[in-house]
Amino acid sequence: MKSWSIRGELVLNCNCAVFCPCVASLGEHPPTNGYCQTWGGIRIDEGNFGDTDLSGLNAALLIDIPGRMSEGGWSLAAWIDERADDAAFAGLSRILSGKSRGTTGLFSILVGNFLGVEKAPVRYETEGDVRIVEVGRRIRGRVAPIEGNRQGEPVRITNSRYWVSPEITMARAEQGRVRAFGRVWNLEQRSAEICRLDWKGP
Repeated sequence: MKSWSIRGELVLNCNCAVFCPCVASLGEHPPTNGYCQTWGGIRIDEGNFGDTDLSGLNAALLIDIPGRMSEGGWSLAAWIDERADDAAFAGLSRILSGKSRGTTGLFSILVGNFLGVEKAPVRYETEGDVRIVEVGRRIRGRVAPIEGNRQGEPVRITNSRYWVSPEITMARAEQGRVRAFGRVWNLEQRSAEICRLDWKGP
């Protein structure tokens, strides 16, 4: 089992009203609509899978959860940056499927239907405070932080037990369209979050 790490940033946009109850309750509270439809983008600033360098690559996720997050039955698909060589693609495939344990190991427990992993042009950019994620024609996303009481500062949740990151910036999707694996979603103006990543395994 190779050691791995990913440090960078992740954005998520789901169909919940702002703010997603799963983050604070660790999945004990149901999503706003009783089910969860989510896309996510990952920017890897520094990372490795064994001796394979993952730095500078992007990835994206589609997650479809039929009920409470903690009850499992998830469907999951992943896209990996087309710039990844074969070794990086294989390593990220294992990480994002949960096979390499560690932070993402819960995927191997909660995901009942792994839809697959594909190479694709994955764009992750920041314009001011806005995060832009695009995966070919499959995902089009723009996520902006929600401003707090102090002008220019976003609303943040700190010291959480959320598995993605203990520090979460609350956000809203200015655009959130998905067309992939039989899913056609429009999650604009719904809940979003921006998280610093420090994932590792096994």
